[in-house]
Amino acid sequence: MRLTGVGRRYGIGGPWVVRDVDMELPEGALLRVTGANGSGKSTLLRVLAGIDAPNAGRVEGRPRTAYVPERFPAALPFTAAGYLTAMGRVHGLGRAAAARAAGEWLERFGAGHHARTRLSQLSKGTSQKVAVAQGLLAAPGLLVLDEAWTGLDPASRTILDRAVTDRVAAGGTVVFVDHDPGRLADAAHTVFRVEDGRLRRDGHPAPVAEDRVRIEAEGPPGAALPPALPGDPACEPAPGGRPGALRLTVAGAHSDELLRALLAARPPWHIHAVTPRETNR
Repeated sequence: MRLTGVGRRYGIGGPWVVRDVDMELPEGALLRVTGANGSGKSTLLRVLAGIDAPNAGRVEGRPRTAYVPERFPAALPFTAAGYLTAMGRVHGLGRAAAARAAGEWLERFGAGHHARTRLSQLSKGTSQKVAVAQGLLAAPGLLVLDEAWTGLDPASRTILDRAVTDRVAAGGTVVFVDHDPGRLADAAHTVFRVEDGRLRRDGHPAPVAEDRVRIEAEGPPGAALPPALPGDPACEPAPGGRPGALRLTVAGAHSDELLRALLAARPPWHIHAVTPRETNR
């Protein structure tokens, strides 16, 4: 697949969000797209996936494509299995094969018991599992993931990591954006960066030294740590020996989400301190 001189405007006649994009997507490649918030990453991914048409340039040789957005439209009038079966049909699977793949992916992500649950009744995390499953169930030639790991529990993020590397090993192309700089850092073939609406190639990714943040938090007596915390933090007793106090260490990219999760728990956790942990660079 190849993009030549591709540009996409904001609205009709508005400013360019991305422009003059020349990009080749070889088979069997894992490509990461980076850039600041609002730089045009999601717009580029939507063009790659065929969700948005470019206002300039051309896209050639797009294979059968699946797209997983950061925000899944959970109000669709389907059950989880019904939606995945329908999407499997859209991707070219027969009815029986689509239903079988839907069940297999729900089970793989630990959501098999939600097969008959309506999408509108699913939690955010389970909704995201369904969104990811629809991108994987038909083994697309091009898989486009826009913050697809957001909202998944640690076990499901690991499953998605493995599914991505398996898809690439099978000859598929995967393009992804993720706010965790360590995501698939050792597996990515090429990193592209969007700056001021233009795309540049960063080459092979360098080893990542993540900023880490330590959060000292204390739960109510006898309270367990909430499950599926953002960033899969390392956990140890907090210094000082306070009963129920823990020190959680997490990548800086996940620290705000982790704080929100602790404060939103029922009952909420008390935050004693938030400090950066120095890393060797």
